[in-house]
Amino acid sequence: MTVIMDSAANTARSQISSLALEITGQCQNTCASHCYAQSGPSGNHGSMSREDWFELLDQAAGLGVGMVQYIGGEPTLHPYLPQLIERALSLGMGVEVFTNLVHIRPSMWDVFERPGVRLATSYYSDSAQEHEKITGGRGSYGRTKANIIEATRRGIPLRASLVHVLDGQRVDSARAELRRIGVTGEIRADRVRAIGNGESGTLQVHNPAELCGRCGTDRAAINPHGVVTPCVMSRWLTSGDLRHQTLAEILNGAEWRERMAVIPKRDGSCIPQTCTPAEDSCTPSPGVREGKATGCNPDQDGDDCSPAETPACNPSY
Repeated sequence: MTVIMDSAANTARSQISSLALEITGQCQNTCASHCYAQSGPSGNHGSMSREDWFELLDQAAGLGVGMVQYIGGEPTLHPYLPQLIERALSLGMGVEVFTNLVHIRPSMWDVFERPGVRLATSYYSDSAQEHEKITGGRGSYGRTKANIIEATRRGIPLRASLVHVLDGQRVDSARAELRRIGVTGEIRADRVRAIGNGESGTLQVHNPAELCGRCGTDRAAINPHGVVTPCVMSRWLTSGDLRHQTLAEILNGAEWRERMAVIPKRDGSCIPQTCTPAEDSCTPSPGVREGKATGCNPDQDGDDCSPAETPACNPSY
């Protein structure tokens, strides 16, 4: 990655245009077979304080970052999410909140309706039984569906990710249901990756080939403890700690370059090929099994799937 030094302002500017901020490891659901972050009800908000996140946002704005995605865990469980959203907006950044939409406080809807804010969510099936088998959250299907309807009623931009977890999962029916209840934004399909809860067996392989291939090129991620990685799914490729370094120092450091060197790169498409311009064009192969990951139908369109434009290219779920 190229980092350009602006001597006049004595600041560093990088190619990073968006950040995924994993502000909490806490979540109402217990997705045992696919959660990349291994989050759940016993998770916590980490060691980053509100002021630490504010300082990071200030640094990111100084580096030219134009978009932040708040993710978890479940970001709506973080007590300072409204303030973190307001801070990013005040710095001229766009905001996406990737939420399971299981429970939204009434006051949060007012924040989500702010110009510059959009939502993303994961959806699994039009069957409550199947959806909740995957999420481990009793009643999660009905609550998520109701809040999707509320978001669309309020005109809040929303996209969805359909994650193929179970054999025979009603993914196509889930997609049709999302359109039927008013989702007009992007709907993309993805598969379970051998990362986090998707890893099989007791040995964690940490296979870089399971990443989309664009990690760290125009996006980076920060976990609840301030550790920087190329993306939320490359969480083992730790590259620095914001409690001891600035974001510019990390992105311009030798450790970052070493981590980037192990990630397979491909021009023109996400690797594995899961992102194409055509809606829902990625279909999990018959080899997908619960808790494991295999291939996906090839991208025939040559889309570069820039995360700045389509954050789903960094498969977040």
